[in-house]
Amino acid sequence: MVGLLPLTTLKAHAASFDCDAKELKPDEKAICDNRALNDADVKMVTTFDLLSGLMAMGARGDLQEAQAAWLKKRQSCNGDVACLKAAYEERLAQLAESYKNINRPL
Repeated sequence: MVGLLPLTTLKAHAASFDCDAKELKPDEKAICDNRALNDADVKMVTTFDLLSGLMAMGARGDLQEAQAAWLKKRQSCNGDVACLKAAYEERLAQLAESYKNINRPL
């Protein structure tokens, strides 16, 4: 069919970093190359950004510190897809718990 690109030429773009960067770390390369990990990255960064906007300054700082620690953990997975998947599942669960614990007006 004319005008259709083969799916193999479409490159995934993760939300938290540029998949077109010249020097990707092993974890980033695995995320860019794996649709499920890419989707998890998009969900994680979107959830993180949403939470950051809802939290007070002190709690936001704690959230940012936890995110930085999690990124180091993710990087330690290198290109291990199972490790990365588990890291995203854990972080998304932590972010969901943070959302549940946001102080809301009555």
